[in-house]
Amino acid sequence: MIDLIILDVDGCLTDGNIIYSNSGDETKAFNVKDGLAISSWVRLGHQAAIITGRHSKLLQRRANELGIAHVHQGVKDKAAQLNYLSEKLNIPLRNIAAIGDDLNDYKMLSMVGLSFTPHDGSGHIQAIVNKVCEAKGGEGAVREMIEELFVINDEVGEFLALWQ
Repeated sequence: MIDLIILDVDGCLTDGNIIYSNSGDETKAFNVKDGLAISSWVRLGHQAAIITGRHSKLLQRRANELGIAHVHQGVKDKAAQLNYLSEKLNIPLRNIAAIGDDLNDYKMLSMVGLSFTPHDGSGHIQAIVNKVCEAKGGEGAVREMIEELFVINDEVGEFLALWQ
């Protein structure tokens, strides 16, 4: 049973583009399909966490909208942060799934029970994960991961009941 999902941001929850305005403001585009799946995951009583190497006020806003309780930004060592969360929440690594797309996710993805990468994730990451999603980052890869986890957890009926 997977109880916690770990989400990378740039390249997973977004397409990886970072756009700056002339005034220096940063913008990101988040996929609503990913959002619906994440909020459903949380509504069914599971934990969700973000571990990302960058800082973004936009990300904190999106996490709040989706009910993601654990947001860790500016993380240099994602594996250490994963271990911290596993211990803090008392969830064994084998009961954690994660999605990441690039080399800074490598060690973290190697540690969890189930690992995923978007279709456009690094080839080095694709070589080590349990599943390469059909969708690209920012285009529903997180939704695809979560729907597969509902199947693995035998919770498809509960997921659909949220929306029927």
